[in-house]
Amino acid sequence: MAMTMDQIAKEALALPSEARALLADRLVESLDAAEANRIDKLWATEARRRRDEVREGRVQTVAGDEALAQVRRSVGR
Repeated sequence: MAMTMDQIAKEALALPSEARALLADRLVESLDAAEANRIDKLWATEARRRRDEVREGRVQTVAGDEALAQVRRSVGR
């Protein structure tokens, strides 16, 4: 019997972080070129939006080490 999308997601999320990243890369690479291009444009738009928020003082940056520490605390690691 084939796995459902929810079952696949549950299994994928149980993988170590490096394996999840590799899987995510493979999934994105499997998209057709037009879809990948659309996704790249969406990410570029998001990056510019975030850059502008920082430049305009609407958000404050957090040092990378501190950001990772916050994430680790929030997920209990």
